[in-house]
Formats: sequence, C-alpha cells, structure tokens
Amino acid sequence: MKQLSWLLLLFTFSLQAQFQWNGLVKDAKTNHPLPFASISSNTGFQTISDVDGKFHLLSPNPILDFTVSYLGYTPFQQIITPNKTFYVVALQEKSNDLNEVLISKENQALQIIRKAIAVKSVNNPQQKNNSFSFKSYNKLLVTANPDSINGKIDSVFVDKTYGRELVKVDSSNYKFKEIISKQHLFQTEKVSLFQYQNTHLKEVILGTKMAGFKQPIYEVIAFNLQSFSIYEPKYELFETKYNSPIADDAPAHYNYKLLDSVAIDGRTTYMIYFKNKKKKNAAGLEGVLYIDTNSYAIAKAIMRIKGVLDISGTHEFVYLPKEKIWFPSAKTFQIVKGKSDDDIKILGGTIQFDGDIEQGFKPRKKEATDISYLISKSYNFDIEYNKAVKIKQPTIVIDIQEDAINQTDAFWEAYRKEKLDLRSQKTYAAVDSISIKNGIESKLLFGRKIINGYVPISVIDFDLRKFVSFNNYEGFRLGVGGITNDSFSKKWKIEGYSAYGTKDGTFKYSLGIGTRINKFSNTWWGVSFTDDVREIASTTWTVDRRAFKIYDPRPINISTFYHYQTWKTGVETKFIPKTESIWELSNTFVEPKFNYAYNLDGKLFTKYNLTTAMVSLRWNPFSDYMQTPTGRIETEKRYPKFTFQFTKSLPNVGNNDFEFSKIDFRTEYQKNYLNGQKTSLLFEAGYTIGNLPLTHLYNTSPNNLNKETIIQRVTFAGKNSFETMFFNEFFSSKFAYFQFKHSFNRIHLLKKVKPNLVFVSRMGLGDMEKPEQHVGINYKTLRDGYFESGIELNQIYNGIGLGGFYRYGPNQLAKFQDNIAVKISFILNLGF
Repeated sequence: MKQLSWLLLLFTFSLQAQFQWNGLVKDAKTNHPLPFASISSNTGFQTISDVDGKFHLLSPNPILDFTVSYLGYTPFQQIITPNKTFYVVALQEKSNDLNEVLISKENQALQIIRKAIAVKSVNNPQQKNNSFSFKSYNKLLVTANPDSINGKIDSVFVDKTYGRELVKVDSSNYKFKEIISKQHLFQTEKVSLFQYQNTHLKEVILGTKMAGFKQPIYEVIAFNLQSFSIYEPKYELFETKYNSPIADDAPAHYNYKLLDSVAIDGRTTYMIYFKNKKKKNAAGLEGVLYIDTNSYAIAKAIMRIKGVLDISGTHEFVYLPKEKIWFPSAKTFQIVKGKSDDDIKILGGTIQFDGDIEQGFKPRKKEATDISYLISKSYNFDIEYNKAVKIKQPTIVIDIQEDAINQTDAFWEAYRKEKLDLRSQKTYAAVDSISIKNGIESKLLFGRKIINGYVPISVIDFDLRKFVSFNNYEGFRLGVGGITNDSFSKKWKIEGYSAYGTKDGTFKYSLGIGTRINKFSNTWWGVSFTDDVREIASTTWTVDRRAFKIYDPRPINISTFYHYQTWKTGVETKFIPKTESIWELSNTFVEPKFNYAYNLDGKLFTKYNLTTAMVSLRWNPFSDYMQTPTGRIETEKRYPKFTFQFTKSLPNVGNNDFEFSKIDFRTEYQKNYLNGQKTSLLFEAGYTIGNLPLTHLYNTSPNNLNKETIIQRVTFAGKNSFETMFFNEFFSSKFAYFQFKHSFNRIHLLKKVKPNLVFVSRMGLGDMEKPEQHVGINYKTLRDGYFESGIELNQIYNGIGLGGFYRYGPNQLAKFQDNIAVKISFILNLGF
C-alpha cells in the first residue's frame, strides 16, 4: 500500500510539474524588441519570440541554458540562474551579415516570397492533386494559468474625512484561482473526417462533446477560427479576412524580412517575417512564414493580429516524400489579452481585458479573468493523399453525424491525440454539474427563443409579435399567438394567433397545421386559414422569416389596409442546395378598407377573389452550410444573396376574378472592410402582367407623414424605406429600387456616446400601366424617378439614434422644408 501511495504521488507530480522561463529579446543598441527570434534550450525544446520580442520557454525538466539567435545578430547563450524565471536578452548586431542582406537591389526575403508565390499552385495540396482525406482531433479550451493570478484575499477601503473605512473583503481573485487550479472555464472536443474532391472540401464530424451541454451548441462548432489553407488569396483569422502574405499582390501590401534558417522535418527552411504596411497603430496581419529552401513551399506559418484582442493562428505541416508536398499536420489558434479596456464576450462568457485608458477616466481594477485566454489545437492523422474520395452532399460544408454527440469513452480514447490532463478531466464533470444546477441548457434555449421573438411555455412557443402593436387603422392591436415546439412533437406542428383592434373593433385570427415529411431537407407540408388585414400594395416575401424587433415603428402611421380571408396549402423545403423555398396554392377573398374600386372592362370590383399558385425562393450560392441532427444552419453568410418570387393566378379555379402574373426579385450585397467599415447594397424590382388591383401592386415602402412642419413629421425610421416619401403618394405596377449604405467606424465622443455614422442614398423608378382601372384614390407614378439621400447617426446613446434625409430630383417638392425628413432610430443588440 505504501508503494502504491508513492506511485500515485509521483504520477501527480508528473502531471503537474512544468518549468517555465519568460523573457524579452531586444536590440542591444536601440532597445527595440526583436520579433520572432529563435530560442532553443540544451534539452532540445524550442520556441520563438512574439511580435513584441517576448517569449515563453516550457519544459517538463530543468534546463541549464538556452540560446537566442536572430539573423544579422550574434547568437547569445543564456545560462539559467536558480530561482530566476525572467531574462532580458540583448543581441549585438553583426554588420557584415547585415551588409550581405542589403547588398542586393531587392530585399532577399522579397525574392524568396516572389518565388513562393510563383509556385503556389504546385505546392498547394488543394491544387496539386484532385483528392485527399484525413482525420482530425480538435480540443478547445477557455482557461487561465493559475500561477499568473494573485491568490490573496484583499480588503477594499474607501477614503473618508475621518480616515479609511473598510467596505468589503474582496476574495474574487482567490476564489477564481481556486477554481482555475482544478479545472478549465470551458472545454470542447471533436473528431472529424475531412474530405477533398475537385475543389470541394467537407468536414464530417464523427464525434463531439462540449462541457456543460448534452447537445452541443452547433454554432460554436462551426465557428471559423482560422483558414484551412494558407494558400488562399484571403486568410481568415477569427472570422475576419485579411490579404494573404503570399497572395499574388502580397508584395504591395506587406514588408518582408529574412530572420533565420531552421530545419523542419529534416528539411531546411527560410524563416521570413512579414508585416502589413498599415499605419503604426492600425491592426494588420503579421507573422512568420517558414519556406522550404528547395521547393519554396510553406512548411510552417504563424499569423497574428494584435489589437483589441491578441489573436494568433499557427499552421504546421508534415513533408510527404512520395508526393513531394508539405501537407497540413496541425493547427493552433489562441486569443489572449489585447489593447482594450472593453469586456470581450467569448462563447457566451465575459472575459475582461485591460488596455489603453481614455484620458480623464480611471483605469478599472484588474480582475483575475484578465489573464483568461482561449486556445484551440487540431492534430491531423490518417492522411490519404491523391486517392479517390466520394463526398456525399458536397454543398454541405460541415456534416454532423447523428451519433456524434453520443460517442463512447472507447471512441475518445482511440482518437484523442493528447491525453486529458487532470484539469481537463475535472472540467467535464465540474461544468456539467454547474450546467445542470443552474439550468444553463434550458436558459440558453429560452434565450434563443426570446431573440427570435418567442416565449416558450410548456409545449407552446408564444409569439412576442402578437401581444401588442399599433397602427392608424386598428388602433391598439391586442392578441396572442404561437406555435407548438419539439416538446409537443418533432413531426407535427400547430400554429395560430388571434388579435383584436381597439379602433376597428374586429377580431382577426389564423390557424394552421403542418407535418415534417423529410428531416434532412427540413421539408414541411401544411394547410392554414387566415382572416386578417394587411397594408395595401406592400410586398410580402413569403420565404423571409420576419425578424423579431422590440418595436416595429413603420406600421404605426399606416391607415390604408385591406381585409383578406385566405385558405392555403404549401410545402416549405431546403431540398434544393443552398436555397430555402416555399411552394403554395391559395384562395383569397379581398375587401379594401378604403375608398377604392377596380375597373375591369366597365365592371367595378369593390370585393374580389384571387386563386393563385406561388413559389418564393431564397438562394445563397456563396454561403456555407452545416447539417446537424436538428436541421441545417447557414454557418457563413456570404454575398450576394438572391430572392425570387413568382405568383400566377389560376383562371376558373375557386371563383378567381382576375388573370395575372407577378414577378418579384431582390438581391443583397454586403462588404465588410478590415478597418471596420461596411458597405451594403440592395436592389429590388417587381413586375405585374395582366389585371391586378391596387391592393396587390407596389408602394415602394413610403415612411413620411403628410404634416405641415418638419417637427410634426418626426417619427421612427423604417427598414429600407423612403423616409421622405409620403404614405400613398406613389403606386406602381412595375418598379425598380436601389439603396446604397456605407457605415463608418463609430465615433468616440464620450465613453458612452459612440455614434455610428451611416451615409444612405436611395432611388426608385417605376410606372403604372392602365391607371384608369384604379378608381377612388389619387396617386402619382415613379415614371420620372425618385431620389433621396441622408445621414444616420445610429446608437448615439443606449441604442437611440437620429437621421436626416433630403428628397431631390424630378419629384422634389416646391417648398424646401417639405423635402426634409428627420427620423429617430433605435437599435438593440440581442447577441449572446
């Protein structure tokens, strides 16, 4: 028993013993830090300094010395002094080596980079051959180093006139150190099969587990921390794309410097430092490329961004002699403290980061969580190169297998490429316990529902949109509505609502039932009946899911509605790759609730029936999708996006009164810039053929009150609305609409006053065919075009903003002030 105790004690020390030395490498003459200097110990452990010259050397055993080398400088051997863990190493410049580098007209590093760019297609595994596959084990942690935390219990005092008074005993750091010494804050693992065939790369997740969750948060699994390939023109780090240091035009954007030559996998590589040519204080990509001296392929890459967060991504490769190619073997991604005093939310938890403090403000007290960090490591194995690969559903980029969340311990023992240490083992049990005790999964589900506009109660998700609203026709609209959730049935759903208008004094309602007929494509068939009112001439994109808003301001000022009763049946599906579509048959009775009649061949219609077939389809050809056991998720939204809707009347069916066709089209484009600015473009068009009443034509979304003064017309801004166009001023049977928006960086006026400046410009063009058919309402057409531009200052304070717009062009009004609209905006971020 005594021997067993000693064995357990030795085992514990083997798990926890770790020797660490930190330091700084700098130029002895200038005192400037030397980034990416090579540090190697007498025991064989190696590392490099970061962009600030700082380094961390770890070893399970004591070391006697380490050597620091840097191209153009004399190597220095540092002897380890007992009990000393921090060293400043000042290197002396060697003038002769420096002259050798500068003797060429062109920087030697730049020559190497140009050669690497020229042979990219030969060295890129995704271009050299048509197919490959490999398995990968990934482990992600949010954690902290316990040794970096001050574990003492502090007493907090405040100054009084009579002296200092004890306010409280602060034990937060002590408690945090106790926790982090035993476990990590968050942990997740996954095992994947990667397959590549003819430009298609797919990840099939064979197993996944996430601390605290029986069913993982699939969006976290899909989060793109760093690019798969470094050969792409754009390199992605933490879901932000940067120009690659080996892109075709990279020499115009980066400076390069040859640091050293080192051996990787038995082959000599150039060590080249690169840095973006941005201004000194601007965040840009920098790092080190290890380039094979023979093939000029990338043998290792370190990418880094230092700003609000200090983010780094490392790519390691293994050389395959038979194929004569460097193939990805491992990846590491890390986020640590950056230059900011804002709190950063990572994976649902808040991590505080100290940094630059604005003038006039006191720095906040540093918390233990300031030293928390996120690290993700991936190890590739079972590589099969240039062998035939059959990819199922290639349009799905990530496919999570049905049994992935239920894998056994034997599965994980077989595929883990690093053993779980004691802290990792305890993390699952501890975080699972905390999650169950605090109901984290149910709270997360509740939060998701709330953000999407629903309150889950038992088997029903109640729709927050249905409780109360206001418009000039119904007055206050009070109601209740919802849809059954998975607790009721995963195959059947019932949805409906009921509402009452305090001004029009009538009830409205809807009831529908649906059944899922295909799980993979999330295909549902359903039937419903609705008795309600709707704004005239408003385009409803059936495939759009109406986004939840705390308020929906535009309908407040609408007065012209039509009453409708609709029976419909349809299919909602994602069967076509990268699309969502709805196919419907409907019969609708329509009664305008304003002075209007439709004149068709001398017959006036004040009520009418429409029987139609409709398809509404949204196509996102450039987006990436993930298939999960619970459905399909758009993991990376890319632009442009397209929406198409076609409606056709069915003559002689269901007492249909008119024969017509209606075509609607929309495309959206958005470009995010590296400096934080954003440009958005929106184009919409609609066209009707045949006979169709005004209720179902186009009003191009006006949002201005017909009042005398500017102050009387101040109201809330709409979404993509003409803010200077008066309600019911223009109607069209065919139209085109274009909107340009450019959002600048937020302006820091005060600590809590940081408005977002947005420039907006809109234009519309249209016409009305057979205007004589529409009786009882006066309007104009958009034949000569409509133009407005404006400036928005959004989120000035607590989400409240202000905007001003001006109307110009052929439809400009005679009085200057009538062309001006002032609008209030309110933006509430519900992200978590």
